[in-house]
Amino acid sequence: MRTALTVAAIAIAGEALAVEWNVSLWGKRRAFTEHVEKLAELVSAKTNGEFTLNLSYGGLSKNRENLDGISIGAFEMAQFCAGYHGDKNPTITVLELPFLGVRTLEEEVAVSHAVYAHPATVADLARWNAKLLMTSPMPQYNIVGTGEPRDELSEFQGMRVRATGGLGRAFEAAGAEPTSVTATEAQQAMETGLVDTVAFAQHAHLSFQTIDLAEWWTTNLNPGTVNCPVVVNVDAYDALSEEHRAALDGSIDEAIQHYLDNYGELLAKWDDILDEKNVQRVVIADAELEEFRRVAGPIRDAWIEEMASQGLPSQELYDLVQSTLASMR
Repeated sequence: MRTALTVAAIAIAGEALAVEWNVSLWGKRRAFTEHVEKLAELVSAKTNGEFTLNLSYGGLSKNRENLDGISIGAFEMAQFCAGYHGDKNPTITVLELPFLGVRTLEEEVAVSHAVYAHPATVADLARWNAKLLMTSPMPQYNIVGTGEPRDELSEFQGMRVRATGGLGRAFEAAGAEPTSVTATEAQQAMETGLVDTVAFAQHAHLSFQTIDLAEWWTTNLNPGTVNCPVVVNVDAYDALSEEHRAALDGSIDEAIQHYLDNYGELLAKWDDILDEKNVQRVVIADAELEEFRRVAGPIRDAWIEEMASQGLPSQELYDLVQSTLASMR
């Protein structure tokens, strides 16, 4: 009897060790979520299935409400984009300023994680009981549209463009009319004429099917990108055993590398995708790009001043981005 009870106690203890986290994503599995998919795979393997991440694509929350869900513990992990609610995460909006000078996905990872580790950013997200885990690095955005290609800045006047955050402000400075419909709403907005153009990274044009409606795509506009972190609920993270926390933290670099490798494969196929869908490549002249940078320039200074008025070390955060880029080069 004593042996049987011991076995039962061990079995019960083993069950208690099992941890399941719910992860709130949106859309469908795509290049943008491959690091989360890989993270789930690695964590499960390292813990022999004792710690699992249950990924939900839209079943737990709307994409604009993921940070709110994290704050109340509705789920343990989530992905969100800073531009969806800049007032809730002002520190990381520095990463969405136009023309930061980021050239590669590896640089995007470096600047994002540097900003995430800054004490002001940590405190900012802690207001939502959130801990920044890793970024979702995306290349520079470019726009798709229909009709005559818009390859001169003057043609941006009155252009209705789906663009969020700092990118939206950059287009607005050039005379366009930005709207921040979510990624999942972008195709319908383009199809119904709510917007003339959509600014996305390549994977999103493909995943959300805006490329299927496009007649042209800018190859080199490159005004910036959107920053979309993966965060965890602080209480859930703190409640992990040392083994499970080590499995999670120790899998981040490999998950990010998997993301980079996978995204690289997509970029290598992008020209073939454009050819297949008969999408014209539009090259913006250097003089037009320089003018775009000029009109967007004041956005950075305005952001620094506005954030400083809120008590945030905005100049320090911007300088951190630049010094991180310099150190990588």
